[in-house]
Amino acid sequence: MDISSAAPHRLDPAGGCPHADNARLLALGAVAPVLLPGDIEGTAVLGHEALREFLAHPGVAKHARHFTALREGRIAQGWPLMTFAAVQGMTTADGDDHRRLRSLVSRAFTARRVAQLRPRVEELTDSLLDDLAHAAVSDGGVADLRRHFALPLPMGVISELLGVADHYRDRLHRLSGQVVATDIGPEQAIAANSGLVAALGDIAAAKATQPGDDLISALIAARDEDGDRLSQQELIGTLVLMIIAGHETTMNLITNAVRALCGHRDQLDLVRKGQAGWDDVVEETLRWDAPVSYFPFRYPVRDLTVDGTVIPQGTPVLAGYSAAGRDPAVYGADADRFDVTRPGRSDTPRHLSLGHGAHYCLGAPLARLEAGIALERLFTRFPDLELAVPEDELIRQPSFVGNSVRTLPVRPRP
Repeated sequence: MDISSAAPHRLDPAGGCPHADNARLLALGAVAPVLLPGDIEGTAVLGHEALREFLAHPGVAKHARHFTALREGRIAQGWPLMTFAAVQGMTTADGDDHRRLRSLVSRAFTARRVAQLRPRVEELTDSLLDDLAHAAVSDGGVADLRRHFALPLPMGVISELLGVADHYRDRLHRLSGQVVATDIGPEQAIAANSGLVAALGDIAAAKATQPGDDLISALIAARDEDGDRLSQQELIGTLVLMIIAGHETTMNLITNAVRALCGHRDQLDLVRKGQAGWDDVVEETLRWDAPVSYFPFRYPVRDLTVDGTVIPQGTPVLAGYSAAGRDPAVYGADADRFDVTRPGRSDTPRHLSLGHGAHYCLGAPLARLEAGIALERLFTRFPDLELAVPEDELIRQPSFVGNSVRTLPVRPRP
């Protein structure tokens, strides 16, 4: 099928729950034409097997020089998705450049290094649970779990890894939230991107004069030792990636898991009875309600046929993680059911929500560690935790990239 002949699905810049649209699009095929903000034509790969093939395809690139509309000057200044296309770092590099940049960061996320972080994650989790309880006491028994727990845990961990001082964290979270928003205006988008780059530039400059035992200092040392290993733009681009990916996705994962368990108490009971583990909760949440819905961008370097559909060269392609996680072709007729005992398949990953291929999420072990500890200790401390408002009244994130809610009011009953 030639994708240009199908009517494109206009992605809602205001975000919203993606699952109904995903199911409708999946019923039509594994690949769908979409309209991005500014009426830029793109494609979403939605089917699990099609996405798995696409993510690892040698004819697919990440660098923006392959983005036809951008190269031809058809992308306006302040386009809300510009950072995803133009930032210089691992997520927009190919081949040797990607391997070079990834190697500079990968040592911070080895299995051994992540395991060493467990005591600190546990300590921070317990402290934040105290904060959550105090917030609820001061506000009639209700507290925003996202604000008091799901956000500061991954932000605290990634900030300590990077060496970011406490007083920068709120600013970095606010700016990164604006960068991933898709309903933002051009002036706001430009201001958010420049503000994030400026803040990270200030942090890097301070580390250059007073280095520490942290990842930013190590990256600066690599830059100063050999400019061919890491340029200043790549340094800042890498930090942009790590701040956004290092806390936004894990924040969404924890938030979505809590929502899922509060709405499916039978599944929570299975974990308490030992019939499933907290790691099963994390993996099923990643599948059932992926923290990233449509991730930008990849570009075919030539016309590419995926699942019988031709995607033209230079098309910006979104990875439809939230759709792939509920693909009935892989997960069966009950793909939209939250089931922590759902068996995996030996011939396919349990889900693709952390990516696949060369760009598989480098921080996946850390995200899994943080979420598992957070959920176990949260529901141990507050076994009767419940949502303070109905699920359908929660306000969604203003983004079709991130997939979660803005706030999560809960009653943390001990």
